[in-house]
Amino acid sequence: MSDATSDKPEGPAKAVEQPATEKSPENAPEALGEPALELRAVGERRGMFGVAGSGDTSGYGGLVAPVVLPGIAQRPYGGWFDTVADKLDALIERVVIHRGEITFHVHRDHLLAAASLLRDDPALRFEFLSGVNGVHYPGDAGRELHAVYHLASYTWNRRIRVETSVPDADPHLPSLVRTYPAADWHEREAWDMFGIVFDGHPALTRILMPDDWPGHPQRKDYPLGGIPVEYKGASVPPPDQRRSYN
Repeated sequence: MSDATSDKPEGPAKAVEQPATEKSPENAPEALGEPALELRAVGERRGMFGVAGSGDTSGYGGLVAPVVLPGIAQRPYGGWFDTVADKLDALIERVVIHRGEITFHVHRDHLLAAASLLRDDPALRFEFLSGVNGVHYPGDAGRELHAVYHLASYTWNRRIRVETSVPDADPHLPSLVRTYPAADWHEREAWDMFGIVFDGHPALTRILMPDDWPGHPQRKDYPLGGIPVEYKGASVPPPDQRRSYN
């Protein structure tokens, strides 16, 4: 996602003029020559496929790596990032700037209000929702399931993300279909793959997997499975069930 800004697109005059002094944000860690600050560890990854014992023939059986999330950004965020943050201030839990891109984290109770404000405020005008992604962090206690919304403003040529989270034990979020109709199939996919329940969705059914498919295949705790393959009378099991040679 690009953080570049430009002059207002050609066409009819807009109700709100973009200040001439605004510039692209410059306080992303990379722009400052600094590493990402205050990384938050939410787990540890062991091996290529997360298995133990005789599995994982990838050669990465001894891999041990932390699972970390970027830290919280501090004001001033820079340029138009502050313009958007000022409008959302009362609804924001925290702001993350990573690789020059900004993400506004909001509580699920404030998701509908944040979406309406981002769409309708003339200084914001994020008219288009381009996608909804589910993410599963089993080690992020109480926030295991995340939903990430990608928003674009054609009026101001800006892109942001809005992220919210729910616990495994209560995976419910309000649907944004009434605010952004394009969320329809994206929310169905996040339900299908991760099990996030979007309350108020007009038809929350599977979109990729068969209706009777058990579980949600992109969760970290879902079995890898695999397709049985026979080669000269021998079968090739899924990666997490193969014999280790390292």
